[in-house]
Amino acid sequence: MKKKHVNARLICQVSAAAALVLAGNAMAADAFSSDSKWMTGDWGGERTKLIEQGIDIKADYVGEAGGNLHGGYNDDKTARYADQFGLGVALDLQKLWGWDNTQAKIQLTNRNGYNISNDRVGDPRAGTLSSSQEVYGRGHMVRLTQLWIQHQFFDNKLDVKAGYFGEGEDFNTFPCDFQNLAFCGSQVGNWATNIWYNWPVSQAAIRVKYNINDELYAQIGAYNQNPSQLEHGNGFKLSGSGTKGTVLPVELVWSPKVNSLPGEYRVGYYKSTADADDVREDVNGFDAATTGDAYKTHSSKHGYWFVAQQQLTSHNGDASRGLNIAANATFHDKDTNFIDNYQSVMFVYKGPFDARPKDDVGIGAARIHVNDDVKKNAELLNASNGVSDYDNPVFSPVRETEYNYEINYGFHVTNWLTVRPNLQYITHPGGVDQVDNALVAGLKIQSTF
Repeated sequence: MKKKHVNARLICQVSAAAALVLAGNAMAADAFSSDSKWMTGDWGGERTKLIEQGIDIKADYVGEAGGNLHGGYNDDKTARYADQFGLGVALDLQKLWGWDNTQAKIQLTNRNGYNISNDRVGDPRAGTLSSSQEVYGRGHMVRLTQLWIQHQFFDNKLDVKAGYFGEGEDFNTFPCDFQNLAFCGSQVGNWATNIWYNWPVSQAAIRVKYNINDELYAQIGAYNQNPSQLEHGNGFKLSGSGTKGTVLPVELVWSPKVNSLPGEYRVGYYKSTADADDVREDVNGFDAATTGDAYKTHSSKHGYWFVAQQQLTSHNGDASRGLNIAANATFHDKDTNFIDNYQSVMFVYKGPFDARPKDDVGIGAARIHVNDDVKKNAELLNASNGVSDYDNPVFSPVRETEYNYEINYGFHVTNWLTVRPNLQYITHPGGVDQVDNALVAGLKIQSTF
């Protein structure tokens, strides 16, 4: 009975907050103010009151356009648009109910649109390894992306989080200010095939973090690996049916200050306990493409990662401005994973001009390498089918390495709106040498309501 009472109370609190949104939105004088954190403003002060009470309503939008300017698999020029709406609420349960050091979060997301990479930049038989519109994917549907509760123990030394969320929310985390997927968000999830599901997919999970000191912490997690949660219509699936195994990440995170400027360094490892098919060998250890037998099954899959972010300079003594560098690297199980390694480096200068102190300019380069066994498998498959002509529909494209580059400029239009035009250059899209290098024009819009 106590659990039902708490759930009912939570629903009432959220419903009351939603009513205040509708009421306050109509009379808020500061809606669309450039100084406000939110497009809809402070709702006549009611939004700040809600936050002070422990209820922080969050609504945001990301839209990304991509147009093929030159090259690619199909040089018939067009443009595509993909977007994501987000709506959620962060709850400070200490303020709401007196639960010390306890927070909760509920988040819904909805994605829509189309991706220029699928049939213009990349050969549809192979696709691209990255994506010129990172917000595209995981179905045109509403998903429950976060449903968790978090509590700190022992003077905040120990932090435990449980519920439904994705690995990239806590492990291998990385900001998403670029538009190309190779520079955006948790990179392990982009390349760890079929096991690590990034935003907006959630999984039943628990994460335990221990703060060793003010600069260093270690964490470990357990995430239910359930491919059925990717299926259309399963955005709110909470049952364990379809579970294949568990993803177990561990990570050490160091956040020092170098010359009084902030940095963050991450090193981590993951293991999946689910069965995983070999990318080349059959059950007898021979080439499956030649024998036609089923691929050998492995009892697990694993990999590791490195992330480094460091502010290098300040701008005329202003630490909120200056040059930042970031680098990512991931390495994956060569027996079972399509991508065996990935690396990227990015430079971002925040506040490049005194007249535009909140703007930023970024440039990045990334390398994505396909497992050599995947390449060999395609070669053997083509040989067994007796095809060698790339233009033959039966031909299986041979994939090796794709390189992605992006340069962008983020216009901080208001405190609630950033518009980021960008240019992307993709070398060997999909890792296929026969596909022309592609130039893509992009535009990313980030807004908080």
